[in-house]
Amino acid sequence: MTTKKHTLRLARRLEEVGFSDIVQIRNKVLELRAAGQTVHAFHGGEPFFETPDAVKFAMVRALVENKTKYAPSSGIPVLREALAEKLKRRNRLHVSSDDVLITAGGAHALYVAFQAVLDPGDDMLLFSPYWTPIRDMVTGTQARALLVPTATARRNGLTKTLEEFATPHTKAIYYNTPQNPTGIVFSRAEAEEVAAFAKKHNLIVIADEAYEDLVYEGEHVSIASLPGMAERTITAYTFSKSYGMTGWRIGYIVAREPFMTGLRKLVLYSANGVSTPTQWAALEALSLPQSYFDDRLKEYRQRRDLLVRGLNALGLECDPPAGAFYAMPSITRIHRDSRKAAALLLEKAHVATIPGVVFGAQGEGHVRFGYSVPLPAIEAGLEALSKFLK
Repeated sequence: MTTKKHTLRLARRLEEVGFSDIVQIRNKVLELRAAGQTVHAFHGGEPFFETPDAVKFAMVRALVENKTKYAPSSGIPVLREALAEKLKRRNRLHVSSDDVLITAGGAHALYVAFQAVLDPGDDMLLFSPYWTPIRDMVTGTQARALLVPTATARRNGLTKTLEEFATPHTKAIYYNTPQNPTGIVFSRAEAEEVAAFAKKHNLIVIADEAYEDLVYEGEHVSIASLPGMAERTITAYTFSKSYGMTGWRIGYIVAREPFMTGLRKLVLYSANGVSTPTQWAALEALSLPQSYFDDRLKEYRQRRDLLVRGLNALGLECDPPAGAFYAMPSITRIHRDSRKAAALLLEKAHVATIPGVVFGAQGEGHVRFGYSVPLPAIEAGLEALSKFLK
C-alpha cells in the first residue's frame, strides 16, 4: 500500500478562525505591569467581586466527601433539577431537568449550540456589535455570520432590518440580551418582534443570557418564554457573571428535542462532562438569596454611573448602558480609528480599553470600557484620561 505525500496542515475550516484581539490586549497589559507601569484596566470582562464563600466551602465539602468521580456527562441530576426550578421561577421557562445540560462555561454552551444546528453553507443573523468569539464560532461551523446593525434595527424596526439582512440560507439568529459589548437590553416588545420573525421564517434562535442578572433599566426577557419559542430556542447560561465564577468554567444549556440529543453528544465528546465538585459548588450558588443579586446590582449601578458621568464630562459621549457591565463611548475626538484610539489610550494614558471595531464594523468609532472594577480604580482611570485629553 502506498500513500500520497501531502503537506501537514490544520483542517481548512479553521483557516478563517482567529484569536481574540482582547487576548492580545490583555497580554500587552501584563507586559506593561511586569515592567512596573501602572495600567488603568478597563479591558476586562470579569466580576469585581470574589466567588461567595458559601460556594467555595461547598467545593471543599465536595472534595472532603469524595464527590470526585465521573458524573453523568449531562450533569449531576440534583443540579439539573435545581436549575429547572430556577428557570421556572426567574426565567418563566416551563422545563424539566431533561431540558437542562451542564457545560464547561457559557462559551462552551454557545459552541456546542452552533455546532449542533449550523451546517456548511448556512447563514446566521448576528446583531452587531457582538461578543468577539461569536463570529469565529459561527465561522468554525463553515456557516456565515450576517451582521445586523443593532442601532439601525432598533431605529428602523427589528423586523424590517432582519428582513433586509436575511437570505434564503438563513437558519438561525443569535440573540444576546443584555448585550456584550454595548449593554443594550432588548425590550419585551423587541423580543416579541424577533420571536415573530423566527416563527415566520422557521428559524432557530440561539439565546445568550450571560448577563441576565445585570439589568438596570427595563426587564430581562428570556425569548424562549414567549409563546411558540421554547421548541425553537437553545438558550445558553453561565455561572460566571452572576456568581463571580469565571474561572470555575461552568454553565448550562436549555433546549428541547430535536436539539437536546445532539447537544448531549457534543458535550460528551468535547468534554465528557464538567468537573464533579464544581457542579456541587454550583448547586450551592443557586441557594443564594435575592438580596445577593440586589446588592451586586446596586454596586454595578454605582460604577456605571460614575464612569458614564466622567466620560461625558471629558467629551467622550456615552449613553448609560441598560445592562451588563460595559460602556462604549465615542472616541472620535481621540481618533476615528478605534484601534489607534485604544493604542493611544494605552500608550499615553495607560488606560486599557478594547477597540470597538473588534466587535464588528458597527463598533468603529468607539472603545469598550469594562466597569467591573473598584470605584477608586474608575476614579483613577478618569483622572488619567483627563490629563491625557487636556
